[in-house]
Amino acid sequence: MQVADNMAVSIHYTLTNSAGEQLDSSIGSDALVYLHGSGNIIPGLEKALQGKSVGDKFQVAIAPEDGYGEYFQEMVQVIPRKMFEGVDNVEVGMQFHADISSGPGIVTVIKVEGDEVTIDGNHPLAGESLNFDVEVTDIRAATEDELAHGHIHGVGGEDH
Repeated sequence: MQVADNMAVSIHYTLTNSAGEQLDSSIGSDALVYLHGSGNIIPGLEKALQGKSVGDKFQVAIAPEDGYGEYFQEMVQVIPRKMFEGVDNVEVGMQFHADISSGPGIVTVIKVEGDEVTIDGNHPLAGESLNFDVEVTDIRAATEDELAHGHIHGVGGEDH
């Protein structure tokens, strides 16, 4: 069986940036399980997995445009502290749900100075070249329920 659209695919991976720093890994925990062809993972990784089989191990470099996108300086804004009503202490690194130029999204506080807070609407990995070490650990046909919902259910997926 090969990775193809509408398949439940399980992988173990280690993600590093261009400096070789480890950003994430599934090693030592449950495999990542996703529905292939549904946009559940970044496009470059999904494309690299197409046609792979259980047991395949490979490395792939993903350019920003095939990962989390380019970094856009215009998505960085300075806003008044009073916009964080109900939050007693706004600190660098905090994330909030907000309406951004592309619709609902998450913003990250990158600077707090007096009554001004600088937020960044870019994904934290935007503009980054990403390197994946991947092993395909399982492939199965997705269930009708998973296909209808557009994601995997159960162990390694979403329960609802």
